Amino acid sequence: MPERAISVRTTKISDHTTQLTRSAILFPVNCYLVREDDGFTLIDTGIGGGARGYIAAARQMGGEIARIALTHAHGDHIGSLTELHELLPQAEIVYTEREARIMNGDRSLDADEAQAPIRGAYASGFPQPTRAIVPGDKVGSLTVIAAPGHTPGQVAFLDSRDGLLIAGDALSTYGGIAVAGIARPIFPFLKMGTWDLRTAIETARQLCALHPQQLAVGHGRALRQPEAEMRRAIAVAERHVA
Repeated sequence: MPERAISVRTTKISDHTTQLTRSAILFPVNCYLVREDDGFTLIDTGIGGGARGYIAAARQMGGEIARIALTHAHGDHIGSLTELHELLPQAEIVYTEREARIMNGDRSLDADEAQAPIRGAYASGFPQPTRAIVPGDKVGSLTVIAAPGHTPGQVAFLDSRDGLLIAGDALSTYGGIAVAGIARPIFPFLKMGTWDLRTAIETARQLCALHPQQLAVGHGRALRQPEAEMRRAIAVAERHVA
């Protein structure tokens, strides 16, 4: 008997993008289906067990997942990657070489990086990228944006069609907006998994300077016209390092 598709909560957040939400034990985890001419780009894969639910969601919207793009390689963002690769072997897998290096067990730091321990749950044995991406690359209609801080190789994705910024864990809106490295009372895990707060603050400044029309994150709801809230979160984070 075929395995039943695990249900996900779907929320349409723009003309092109639908947020897919499942819950880990203690917090919600978001992935995103971005519509393209050849199907969908799935941004992040959440915790394990979600592959069939994501595929079913794409099909209900009239398409297939053509590519899988990762903001970063923490376990709650790549948990369903292996399952998806087995079910969709032709789908392109894209993420940065910097994150792939950590997934392969190398936690050394480059000379130009903050010399702080790399934190968070990384796991080995996941599929390697079929295409390594760097800032400035295009993934379908999305532009790859550097977003280190939470992890050294994290990226965000900007959709120029509608100004939607998918920022991974550069910020969170669960329990209130916060820059990576700042704990919210009900969500301390973003801080626990963040590599370097100062780098995260600089990334948040650069993402705010893109003037996004909407901000979508790994944990929490999407925000429309988010710049004012992003600036407030940055100010709070700056006080922590003053």
